[in-house]
Amino acid sequence: MTGPLDLSRRAVLGAGTAFVLSVALPLPRRAAAQRAEADATFDAFVSIDADGIITIQSKHLEMGQGVMTGLAAMVAEELDADWSQMRAVHSPADDEVYANLAYGSVQATGSSTSISNAYEQMRRAGATARAMLVAAAAEDWGVSEDEIAVRRGTLSHPSGRETEFGALAAAASRTAPQDVSLKDPSDFTLIGTHLPRLDAEAKTTGAPIFAMDETPPSALVMTIVHPPKFGSMVASVDDVEALAIKDVERVAFYDAGVAIFARDTHAALQGRAAVRVGWNHIDAETRSSADLYAEWSGAASTPGVIVENRGDVDARLADAAESVEAEYRFPFLAHMPIEPIDGVIRWDETGGVVWLATQMPALDRDVIAGELGLDPATVTMNTMYVGGAFGRRSQPGQNIARELGRIAKAGGPGTYKIMWTREDETKGGFYRPLTVHNIKAGLDVDGAIVAWDNTIANQSFFTGTMFEGWSIQDGIDKTAIEGADNLPYVWPDHRVSWQRMYSGVPTLWWRAVGHTHAGYVTETFLEELLHRTGRDPVQGRLDLLAPDRTRDRAVLEKVAAMAEDAGAVPEGRTRGVALHKSYGTYMAIIAEVSDDDGMPRCHRAWAAVDCGIVLTPDNVASQIEGGVGFGLSSLLAEEIVLGDGGEVEQSSYVDYPILTIDRMPHVEVATIPSAAPPTGVGELGVAPIRPAVANAWFHLTGEMVRTLPFSSRDRA
Repeated sequence: MTGPLDLSRRAVLGAGTAFVLSVALPLPRRAAAQRAEADATFDAFVSIDADGIITIQSKHLEMGQGVMTGLAAMVAEELDADWSQMRAVHSPADDEVYANLAYGSVQATGSSTSISNAYEQMRRAGATARAMLVAAAAEDWGVSEDEIAVRRGTLSHPSGRETEFGALAAAASRTAPQDVSLKDPSDFTLIGTHLPRLDAEAKTTGAPIFAMDETPPSALVMTIVHPPKFGSMVASVDDVEALAIKDVERVAFYDAGVAIFARDTHAALQGRAAVRVGWNHIDAETRSSADLYAEWSGAASTPGVIVENRGDVDARLADAAESVEAEYRFPFLAHMPIEPIDGVIRWDETGGVVWLATQMPALDRDVIAGELGLDPATVTMNTMYVGGAFGRRSQPGQNIARELGRIAKAGGPGTYKIMWTREDETKGGFYRPLTVHNIKAGLDVDGAIVAWDNTIANQSFFTGTMFEGWSIQDGIDKTAIEGADNLPYVWPDHRVSWQRMYSGVPTLWWRAVGHTHAGYVTETFLEELLHRTGRDPVQGRLDLLAPDRTRDRAVLEKVAAMAEDAGAVPEGRTRGVALHKSYGTYMAIIAEVSDDDGMPRCHRAWAAVDCGIVLTPDNVASQIEGGVGFGLSSLLAEEIVLGDGGEVEQSSYVDYPILTIDRMPHVEVATIPSAAPPTGVGELGVAPIRPAVANAWFHLTGEMVRTLPFSSRDRA
């Protein structure tokens, strides 16, 4: 580097900003008094400049889900700002100040918690900023604070005095009040209305800088030769041909890969193709998907660690008039975002700057610093926009951060841009885990369910990570089985258990995580049981609901009414229903399906959602629509298959097909009015659309598909 780096949060905010405010709820590692003291010195959530532009620091990664708009809406509501004043930027990396309050003390975006964890925090930031502006106006005008009104970015007094936020911003920069009152939801004027997304116009014109766009002129482009099997290590490297290619600067290797450094992407890819790597496969995962399914199936045939247990399931099953058993199989799934893994780093012995789209910025900064032997305080993390993630950018200190740090260290001080190709992304692992469910039900002579027993066999996402000890509680990884427990239905005896499996295939959260397989199993298996005795799919579910599951009942009744209002089912089609709660949100969906040459074609879907207070209705609808498309895509054709020897068979969108727009159904979304705090919607539509379509297919053809995706169901 030619000079010292000064891209600190304080330096950026100090340029042209007249008023900076920080408000945070108490965090586990800090007492309230310590937090308040720190607020006067460090970090900002809200800033107002002399022109009245209000900028919020988004502690969550904007990856297309609209989180910046949601966070800004909460601030603007309590601040009584005009929406045209609002702006949002990614916050600095700071695990304490910008922690996800649902996770404790980790800055992270995930599990559809962004809005719910920040709901009170960001509203309080807006309310505190408003109180400080009012106090400044009262002092300037010599009037009582109670006499000042605030509306759409303007403060006014009955005497006729009036001023905008920007004119008072500098004077308002003082000690924040210790306590402020928040609005009653009935008084909201912005929350719940149709607010334009803050990033929509800019993204339409191509203005925002994504991680892929960040390419400093001096940067060398790095491509990587990854091992053909998970767990293989570099044994030998022949780089003669690679180094002979114009603009290839150097080749470096580390234990799990070989990096090619070049002056542009084309040369880097040519160099990668030319390098010859020998691999040591002694510790590699060599089992095929078929091998893993067989092992997982054997494990799921007997109960594992108990997740839930009520009554004596074994005795009830033995005494039941009829017993029904099924096995479900779910493949590895890749995230396949439009933007593959990428990032930029500039470093020397004194520190560094990173440009990376990451769902865990402070953690990834610390990992990179550790690989480079630097103090994390000397490394600045710039969180970038990203073209989709679906969990792919939330690796807990693994993969991209570690790889970026290791390769940059191998290259020595300088500026580097790491680039994964689509093939790297497809074959690179960190998949939704391969999973097997073995589920049994006991029925009485009238066909009523008297026992339910579900055993899930899969890997833990946290195995081998720094979070393993924290995440595996009482022998259970809740994210691996979520959606199979806490069902809304009631029957006499009930058991859910988990068999923890191990493989060398790296796994990771995938949009809707455990709900993607658990929701499918519970809702399709229940559909079969109801069908055996001629029970109506909707009424049969309503009859089984626990008395206290009133919100489940409301969305199920609502979606049934929506579908009925749509008219008769067209000839050649049928409808299927599913009910599922995830991320604190209740959702029921009905899908209308036809047979398209042996595959289901979903034409329409109706969704009823209870997500508490709706911040921005348009964004809720778009997230449900996106989730429906994402879930439908994985239901129909997506899968990662390990062939003989453990190598991934798929390579790109060609053999890992995703849903095309002409196959996207029309989706109608209705939200249930609620005064409850908001809950998650970003992943909500993924899980229930899958069983809804499968149930419709079952009624249309008589086939209940238990091995996904549909395109490979003959592999059962």
